[in-house]
Amino acid sequence: MKADKLYLVGFMGAGKTSVARALGRRMGWRFEDIDHRIEAREGLRVAEIFARHGEPYFRSVERSVLEDLLPQRHIIVATGGGTFVDPENRAAMLADGAVAWLDVPLERVIERVPADGRRPLASDRTQMEQLYARRGAAYSQAHIRVDASRPVAEIVERILEWIGF
Repeated sequence: MKADKLYLVGFMGAGKTSVARALGRRMGWRFEDIDHRIEAREGLRVAEIFARHGEPYFRSVERSVLEDLLPQRHIIVATGGGTFVDPENRAAMLADGAVAWLDVPLERVIERVPADGRRPLASDRTQMEQLYARRGAAYSQAHIRVDASRPVAEIVERILEWIGF
């Protein structure tokens, strides 16, 4: 699949930011992280935004940040775990670029994501497991599924091969 833009989607802890950064270095493209852009815009960490303003507010800022990125080309976008779940966001990303789902088993997510409050939707493990199950249906609509339990270098090679870079 030829593309001039790449979106990485998947659950928290899938490695979207690490893979996007590595892809950017290999491709010479800029990399953007939606959660980092939200934090810069709001002057608060994601957990603080959730605590002070709630998830609906966070999702509205997330959509605005995504809209800002839509016209940009030769960029790799690491999305937040919930970005692609929203039908409008999903449609926009699928139409705008190549979308790769970094799929990681729940057991690996639990190893990677501490329940320390830094990720607001991970502090309750039962709810996190339910969220993981619900989000899978949305992620499966990405253009490609990539096994994200592999080392970052292997994931990068798989994506580069897929987009013919």
